[in-house]
Amino acid sequence: MSLPVSRRLVNVTLDNLDDLPHRCRACVYWELDAVAHDRAVKLGGPALEKEAWVSSTLLEWGSCGKIVYVDDVPAGFVLYAPPLYVPRSTAFPTSPVSADAVLLMTAHITPEFTGGGLGRMLVQGVAKDLTRRGVKAVEAFGDAKGAAGGCMVPADYLLSVGFKTVRPHHRFPRLRLELKSALSWREDVEVALERLLGAMTPDAALRPA
Repeated sequence: MSLPVSRRLVNVTLDNLDDLPHRCRACVYWELDAVAHDRAVKLGGPALEKEAWVSSTLLEWGSCGKIVYVDDVPAGFVLYAPPLYVPRSTAFPTSPVSADAVLLMTAHITPEFTGGGLGRMLVQGVAKDLTRRGVKAVEAFGDAKGAAGGCMVPADYLLSVGFKTVRPHHRFPRLRLELKSALSWREDVEVALERLLGAMTPDAALRPA
């Protein structure tokens, strides 16, 4: 008989930032503009830049990410912030992000934990957090090429979970999800959320959290 699994969702802080996957912990694709990003990588300090970004965003705006733990093991995360705090958000042909929206920067579930409903848990946690703070919508720059393993979310998956295209583009469309609808997702949308964050067995998303 297997033991019950413990799952909990917490805000990203400086204390748990090191629980992000190593590649993501040192990635500052969204947090810096292209010139500053290249300089940080060249000087070997992207992890310090990531910490500085999280620190300033927490102080000035508040919660900017969620980490989900399974039996105290970090299993996935999501980062989000107003475009003012995301220098890379101005670099796309479909910029800028709408003034009333927060940018979904990136999200990831570690491979060994895909298919267990964690994607749904993360994104609904974000929706509830932002709704309480008076935010109306989340926007994201989709990758129309659907490249896996990068810092951007495939556009097809964003569309499958209810995002609507507000600025079309052959490679980097900008999409939007009204949080009012996100809080009343149907089960089929919750299953699609699992695919969005990398789950391979979407039926598992229907198990209760």
